Amino acid sequence: MAQKGVQLDQETFSCSICLDLLKDPVAATCGHSFCMDCIKTHWDKEDEKRIYSCPQCRHSFASRPVLVKNTMLAALVEELKKTGLQAAPDDRCYAGPEDVACDFCTGRKMKACASCLQCLASYCEKHLQPHFEVAPLKKHKLVEPSKKLQQSICSRHDEVMKMFCRTDRQPICYLCSVDEHKGHDMVSAAAERTERQKELEVSRQTIHQRIQDREKDVKLLQQQEEAINRSADEAVEESEKIFTELILLMEKRRSDVKQQVQSQQETEVSRVKELRGKMEREIAELKRKDAELKTLAQTQDHNQFLRDFPSLSQLSEPADPTSINIRPLRYLDSVTAALSEVRDELQDALREEWTNISQTVTKVDVLLSGSEPKTRAEFLKYSCDITMDPNTLNRNLLLSEGNRRVTHVAEKQFYSGHPDRFTFWSQVLSKESLTGRCYWEVEKREGLCVAVAYSSIRRAGVSNLCVFGRNDRSWALECDNKSYNFWYNNIKTPVRGPLCSRFGVYLDHRAGILSFYSVSKTMTLLHRVQTTFTEPLHAGLWLGYCSHGDAAEFCKLK
Repeated sequence: MAQKGVQLDQETFSCSICLDLLKDPVAATCGHSFCMDCIKTHWDKEDEKRIYSCPQCRHSFASRPVLVKNTMLAALVEELKKTGLQAAPDDRCYAGPEDVACDFCTGRKMKACASCLQCLASYCEKHLQPHFEVAPLKKHKLVEPSKKLQQSICSRHDEVMKMFCRTDRQPICYLCSVDEHKGHDMVSAAAERTERQKELEVSRQTIHQRIQDREKDVKLLQQQEEAINRSADEAVEESEKIFTELILLMEKRRSDVKQQVQSQQETEVSRVKELRGKMEREIAELKRKDAELKTLAQTQDHNQFLRDFPSLSQLSEPADPTSINIRPLRYLDSVTAALSEVRDELQDALREEWTNISQTVTKVDVLLSGSEPKTRAEFLKYSCDITMDPNTLNRNLLLSEGNRRVTHVAEKQFYSGHPDRFTFWSQVLSKESLTGRCYWEVEKREGLCVAVAYSSIRRAGVSNLCVFGRNDRSWALECDNKSYNFWYNNIKTPVRGPLCSRFGVYLDHRAGILSFYSVSKTMTLLHRVQTTFTEPLHAGLWLGYCSHGDAAEFCKLK
């Protein structure tokens, strides 16, 4: 507590100009004290005006006051210095180039802690105190320190702009309201702020919803990335196994062919060698016989010739009397030809199958938000014919135009008790189930709910389990003549957008995207859903907000 008291004394005995402890303290006639040098410097600047004022309370003096040192105050200041406390404020308390400075500090200015919208000035803690103590000042509006206070001053009349002209959509002062803005739609700035605050909250809700949608998108994309990586790794691993098996099979077949060719080679070479040996021995025998006959032919003794001729002229039969047809040994070329044929067939098969494999790989479609259609012409590429299923039609509805148009009627119709029929709510589902990418448009006359739903949605009864958008089996955009709301799982989300009579619905079942658009000369996105669809969907209409005779129709787009 003592420390706190000393701190208060230090502030009390500080000069409001230099914010330091008083040096040679002097007092003006208004009672405020300053350093002698500080107040002299201040009044020196006012010599030209011949008007002198107190820097703290702005009291004016007719002539420059005579300054006399206050000895008692000087003694008290010297006593305070003996406490050893820092006399000067921390440097962090002074205003820097980026800070809002106190408008009432002289010399080195302190940081402002608040700005006053009525005074159009900024104050440090010390100079702000009157706003907490003086009754009229307590009513002033204090805000965070701002450098833009002058923007609240009318440049023409130099008055605070407290009104707002809705005609010209700009802040004005009171004099402007009776001058150039006379006759315009005007309200107070506070009232306009209240209205815009409501719009701001709606915008924030929309932003928050988009943030949630995008966070879901990011989570889904992360899951998709993990799934792609996992699938790719598995595909690479399995393809490596398959190619390894193919390579091993080819290696085995290559080894088998090589072994078979070499075995056949050994057999045929052995046969040829054996036959060649016989031929060579026969040749040697014939050469020996020829030599004997040659010698006999050269014998001069006729009797000797005649005695030896019978035995030498007899030729033995050859071991293999059949003639040998010598032909080029190229019969193994057929093996090469057969292998070449297999190679060509494999190449053709692999080429054809590789095209299929490559197309299969490139068919992997990771649908990002950028791949959605942008223009109506692009949306129409995915247009589909939608007709309503009479078996789902509520008895207060009537179909026409080839089951494209549904009208709300007062008298209940005598339809069969089909289990698919909505028994209480004025709803109907499309006959077609929707998967892949689809786009359709709905034309309406009055209040309507455009929806998609699983076929498993409940049909009988009055509970929310049967109503489009009030359960987790359906998604619905509620459209009346004033506003839109999106419903899912009984949660309502306000939707902003231009009012229209035609709506477009885009569905990418695989990517989990459902988007609702207002359709006129341009297409405006009203609401977009990113989720995971687990079943085929059906287009739906709910005429619960319609009067008798009102109708809606699925438009022909092709």
